[in-house]
Amino acid sequence: MNRFRIFIELLIEALLALKENRLRSLLSVIGIAIGIAAVMTVSAVSSGGKAFVLKELETFGLRSVWVFRDYEDKDPNRRVREGSGLVEQDLPVLSGNCCPAVHQLSPVTLAENDPIIQWGNRYSNAAIKGVNARYLSINNDRLKLGRGLRQEDIRGRRPVVIVGETVGKDLFPQMENPVGSHLRIAGRKFRVIGVLQYKSRDLLASIGSEGGEDANNRILLPYTLVQQMNGNREISYLQAEAVSLNQAERAVAQLKQVLERRHRGAYQYTQVTLASYLKTVDRILSGITAMGVVAASTSLLVGGIGVAGIMSTAVVERIREIGVRMAIGANRRHILFQFLAEAVLISVMGGIAGLVIGLLLGGLLDLVTGFPLIPTTGGVLIGLIVSVLVGLASGYYPARRAAGFLPVEALRRD
Repeated sequence: MNRFRIFIELLIEALLALKENRLRSLLSVIGIAIGIAAVMTVSAVSSGGKAFVLKELETFGLRSVWVFRDYEDKDPNRRVREGSGLVEQDLPVLSGNCCPAVHQLSPVTLAENDPIIQWGNRYSNAAIKGVNARYLSINNDRLKLGRGLRQEDIRGRRPVVIVGETVGKDLFPQMENPVGSHLRIAGRKFRVIGVLQYKSRDLLASIGSEGGEDANNRILLPYTLVQQMNGNREISYLQAEAVSLNQAERAVAQLKQVLERRHRGAYQYTQVTLASYLKTVDRILSGITAMGVVAASTSLLVGGIGVAGIMSTAVVERIREIGVRMAIGANRRHILFQFLAEAVLISVMGGIAGLVIGLLLGGLLDLVTGFPLIPTTGGVLIGLIVSVLVGLASGYYPARRAAGFLPVEALRRD
């Protein structure tokens, strides 16, 4: 209890010492604050960037995998074969127990020859995709209005469509709810049964990604009907959902193995998994964050050097005070603690100020850009811990030097 009281008194003495040198202490605090704020901003940009990219990738369904024919196969015997390598007869087998890593699956058949889409004198250039009833769930699509496709729509080749938001605005600009309306595709009449919720893929579109195509400019039909329109039973590609993110590669391997066995090696297949994109994004952003933190830490290092310099000056100025304290009973540990406490207090105050600046800056950027740049709780805790460590590192040598004076030598100094 006595020791605790002594350390409290030494802490108060440290605060009083900082108060006596307000300007010098303030400059040190500013130096640390700038460093911490810079690190916090980089951390916020990184976490915000990951959240933003993840949000866009979620529009594909995080567990989605795609399997399609590899048209770049170097084997000329395979290359001359026509067709997509995927047919109607493959589906019952693929949807069975052959692929335990696959949770659900949808064929996707693309309309050929770019059929004209119109309603009255209004037209649309939407992408036409033939899918089954599970596609919306796999692709993480949500309905704004109406209903999704049903099994009876698929089996009966019913002329029903689900339209994206852009399609609805292009064809039915005066209608708040186009469900029940009819449009024409290649002269054939189709009834609108649903409208998809808006999906944002602005980032993917800006970097030229194929996935950045307007996700809101789609028309979904029963895949059996699109096959009928194309005049064949082919499927353009498969989109499936793995049972988990970790099982994505296993899922595509199982699907490819079944297809190659069914077609006796006549076609070569390739795949895309969203899990691989997630890993790539995480690796790139982690590398950028690491470089940013190193760059931002330079200002923190400068602040730490400033604290070390100021504490060294304080030791020189207070040598006689150190001698008096030792003469009346203070030991080296007490002196060491007092000067070390001063350095840590400067760094902690700078750290808190830096965190506040970082939060305000993140909030301001979020307001201006609409980009989520609020630092995480983990980032705030790391900022505080780093500020304490900077104080300890920068104050240790001056504090140890102060504690190393002999009372007689210290009292002799002017």
